[in-house]
Amino acid sequence: MADVAQKSSGAALVVGLLLFLAFETVTYYVLRFATSGLGMPDQMQPENTIVSNWVKTVVFLLLHLLLVVVAVLILSNRLPRRYRGQVMGWFYLSLLTGFFLLIPLFG
Repeated sequence: MADVAQKSSGAALVVGLLLFLAFETVTYYVLRFATSGLGMPDQMQPENTIVSNWVKTVVFLLLHLLLVVVAVLILSNRLPRRYRGQVMGWFYLSLLTGFFLLIPLFG
């Protein structure tokens, strides 16, 4: 008999959303602290350079990607089968969110 995937309930999606928001919030503050020594706080200077802020951006995105991939690997092994279908959706959303987190990082 074919393996039929069960759909997640609405409550499971809401819990997934809340956990996703908590993960992204904690990740943002941890990475903001980790990259606080990189970059220039005031970019509007006569000899403006993008290099130091570029380094901060790349380090932030790479660390964010690392944390997201580790979280996906852990969740893929720990979650029951019926909830695993949500993991890739949250993974793709988290990749997109990483770029949007750059706005408050430099804002």
